[in-house]
This record gives sequence, structure tokens and C-alpha cells, in this order.
Amino acid sequence: MIFQGASLKVRTVSAFAGIGMIAALCAPFTPAQDNHPQGWKVDPTFLHRNTATAPEETSDITTPTCHYKPLVGVGDPENPPASIDGSILGSVSRYGEAIVDPNGSCASVQYPQEDQIYVVLDGTGAATYADQDLPLKTEDFLYIPATVAHALKNRSAAPLTVMVMGFHTQGYPASPLPAQPLKANIEDVPIELVRGHPDTTHYRLLLGPAGATRDRFDVGHVVTSLFLMEIDPGGTNHPHHHINAEEIYQVISGHGDIAAGSGTDGVEGRYPAKPGDVYFYRANATVGFYSAPGVQSRILCVRSWHPGMAPKRTAASDQ
Repeated sequence: MIFQGASLKVRTVSAFAGIGMIAALCAPFTPAQDNHPQGWKVDPTFLHRNTATAPEETSDITTPTCHYKPLVGVGDPENPPASIDGSILGSVSRYGEAIVDPNGSCASVQYPQEDQIYVVLDGTGAATYADQDLPLKTEDFLYIPATVAHALKNRSAAPLTVMVMGFHTQGYPASPLPAQPLKANIEDVPIELVRGHPDTTHYRLLLGPAGATRDRFDVGHVVTSLFLMEIDPGGTNHPHHHINAEEIYQVISGHGDIAAGSGTDGVEGRYPAKPGDVYFYRANATVGFYSAPGVQSRILCVRSWHPGMAPKRTAASDQ
């Protein structure tokens, strides 16, 4: 949905009303006017992290040769997963960067109620997936359903960098495991335009909801869309919002302004964005990106249903 500007009609007020309004605006602020309890913290509508400055933390996958930088969710002391009281996250369990040293490996993990996705940003290596070893290279992506044991390993002479995304599946019906691991490379997914967005933004639709037919893999229940945007120089995907879904944008290359949140007039907040910047958006927050003039930008995006807001599937909706 695209925010549209609305015209503002100004009504004439009486001189007395005008004087009263001016007096109210000029009245000094006093602590008594602050109705928030001491120490009150307002929940943010979006979060900003950068992979270059995020600290490493110990996690269930870390080893002496496997390092993890939590950006939101599990491992992030400021923004824990939704299972922790006070979290603003809904369906996102974790989003972070794993770096595996040359000839290193991560600990194997298995989650009964968490789907995961790996996206390789740089390097070559492999993923163990149940009893299989799957080769990985730059821009490979792998869907890992809940209950499947998995791990990263690197037998090359250079580091392997992988984005790790996790999503809560509690409350969603269990699905049969895919007959084969669902792995592909971003460059092998065709570029296309998406209805409702400008033709300056080109999409590679990597993973979509179960029952759909437009994405490389349509198997998600919590995840409704994993995609890569390639935005022309000076282009935009138009700021918009998703009433029932939260979203993460990560700048892979290029630079520009990212849209996050909005004011009372519907004009989006704009923040300079560079490679490594990661933004988490709560449901209904304004999201978008403006690529700088003369620069093509590539943005990795993942969107997931906010708990309790996924549309009910029917036989007709699956066609």
C-alpha cells in the first residue's frame, strides 16, 4: 500500500480562539505535563543495526572457528526474540551474521519450532542438512524447515559469511519436509517487476508463501516473502507499509536513503544507508528505499506474518 498525501483544509478561527491558542503554545513546559512514569521507554517502530559494528556474541552455533553477530532476536541483549517479555519482535526469532573461519565449522543445531533461511553473502563452504552435505557459494540461499538438523562448515582458505534468519513456527500447521533440500542461487532467479511498484525497482523473488506460484520456492508459512531488490540509480520502490507483516531490509551494495517510520503528515523518515545496514520494521511501519543518483543498490529483504495476522488459507487461495 502506498501512502498518499492528503490536502489540509484550514478553518478560520475567531480572534479570541486564536489568542487562546497562542497562549497555550507559549505556556512554559513543566514536569507536571509529562504523564509518563519515570524511566518510561517508548517502543520503537523500527530498529537499525550494521554488520560492521555489531559485536560478536556467544550463541548455540558458535565454536572457536564460528562467530555470530546477532542483529535482532536471539543473542541481541537489547532486542530479544518475541518469547522474551518486552520484545518488539513478533515472528522473527533471529537475524544475524555468521562468519566461519577457513577450515572451520559451526555447531549443529535443530529447532522444533523455528524455520530458518541461510543466505551466503561471501565465500564458499557447505551446509549439513539432516544427513546431507550441500555445497554453498556466494549468493546461495537455503530454506531449512523446523526439525531439520543443520550446520555451516568451511573447507576453503577464505572466510564464509552467511546471514542466518529464523522465524517462529508455533501455532502454524506442520508441513511435510521437502523431498529435497530447497537451495538455489540468487543470480539464477529471474528479474521481474512487481505490480504496484515503480519500474525502477527490479525483483528476484526467492521464497514465498506455500500455495503461491510466483517465487523460486513457495513453501513459507511464517515467511511470506524473501526477495532481492535491484534499484536503478535514482530509483525507488516507493515507501509503503504492510499492516499484518514485519520486515527486514539489508543493504548488500550501493547506497542511498532508507525510509523508516513516518510523521503525522505521512511523509516518511529518511536515513542515509550503506552496505551492511540492517533495518527491522514492526508491522504497519513505513518501509522503502531510495537509491542514490548514479548508483544501483541491491537490498535483501525478508517479510514474515506478525503472529495471529496471517490470512487463513483456503483451497481457492492456493490456486
